[in-house]
Amino acid sequence: MRQAVLVEPRHIEIHEVEAPKASDLTEHQILLKIKRIGICGSEIHSYHGSHPATFYPVVQGHEYSAEVVATGKAVTVCKAGDLVTARPQLVCGKCKPCLRGEYNICENLKVQAFQANGAAQDFFIVDDDRVAVLPKEMSLDYGAMIEPVAVAVHAAMRGGDLQDKNVVVSGAGPIGNLVAQVARARGAKRVLITDVSDFRLEIARKCGITDTLNVTKTPLREGVSELFGEANFQAAFEVAGAESSIRSLMESIEKGGTVVVVAVFGKDPALSMFYLGEHELKMIGTLMYRHEDYLTAIELVKTGAVSLSPLISNHFRFEEYDEAYKYIEEHNATSMKVIINM
Repeated sequence: MRQAVLVEPRHIEIHEVEAPKASDLTEHQILLKIKRIGICGSEIHSYHGSHPATFYPVVQGHEYSAEVVATGKAVTVCKAGDLVTARPQLVCGKCKPCLRGEYNICENLKVQAFQANGAAQDFFIVDDDRVAVLPKEMSLDYGAMIEPVAVAVHAAMRGGDLQDKNVVVSGAGPIGNLVAQVARARGAKRVLITDVSDFRLEIARKCGITDTLNVTKTPLREGVSELFGEANFQAAFEVAGAESSIRSLMESIEKGGTVVVVAVFGKDPALSMFYLGEHELKMIGTLMYRHEDYLTAIELVKTGAVSLSPLISNHFRFEEYDEAYKYIEEHNATSMKVIINM
């Protein structure tokens, strides 16, 4: 079978390896035929050698949709022929976070495509506790995008009860876009998404996020005042990974508000402890997702509460994996989600 291996930064090789077989399965394992793979922002960092926790060589792929080929004798979550996706988290189940149900922050966490081999191959074996069944009518492309939607679901949950609150999302890339959509689906009164790119803000509007702001043209505080007035905003999500972004959110949000840090910062930002302390802000981190976030993500996509079509920029064949990364690099300003078609 084919296997896409990132052997070193900027160098992907397509290897021919022996395919796993149904006879290889343990009682709680599932054999998948991979159909679609999404390329995520973290993998782009791995490709460029700027992801600090990527082990080379590593098989690509952790956002995917697949068809079940065979199951172990104890598997009940799915059957042969079902379309599924699966979480890429490998956890120990024994550390304190795992024992209290917070396995997404497992002390021994390994993520497939980074510290363990991913699913960028024709056939792949997963454990049944990480699998989520997709609706029969859901497109394979959308199935491969459940992972980033689950990231947004978990982040929005970390922001607390958003019902009837005004929300600002800083950063309109794929994750920021999805966070804004999930916040709206969770009952936020109004959701403002900001960016420095008019293109990304237009994609947000196509996804139903009508309130947008280019902060290179109008400062955040001014834009917030025009949109929300005295009501201000009570929750914010930092998805831009920029010091100016998180500082602006802290300076502008209502006293006692919540700022969820979703982005990974390349350099630690200098923050104002004055606003954190004197305004009694709540600053919260978020990492990946749990299984219930996957299930919620599937439901939001199924019902149309989250729109994915405007986010898909292009498709590439499996043999064009390296070309897909080059396309993303060359179209950095306009590329959102690129999908590998198996």
